[in-house]
Amino acid sequence: MLIPILETIWALSALGLVVLVLLHSPKGDGLGGIGGQAQLFSSTKSAEATLNRVTWTLAVVFMGLAVVLSAGWLAK
Repeated sequence: MLIPILETIWALSALGLVVLVLLHSPKGDGLGGIGGQAQLFSSTKSAEATLNRVTWTLAVVFMGLAVVLSAGWLAK
């Protein structure tokens, strides 16, 4: 029962990571490079910091679940 839930979270975190990495701009302007300035954030610096924080969080979740699911620590 727990394994399918964890696998779903793992897959969603992978998809989220792909999207967030693509949102990062190679020039460092982040979300501002996509159709102008982001309206969700007060400044570009705030947007970049939030984007980095969410990306790191999803990366930790993805890697943690990858280890747990592949190690076979959960009984089926």
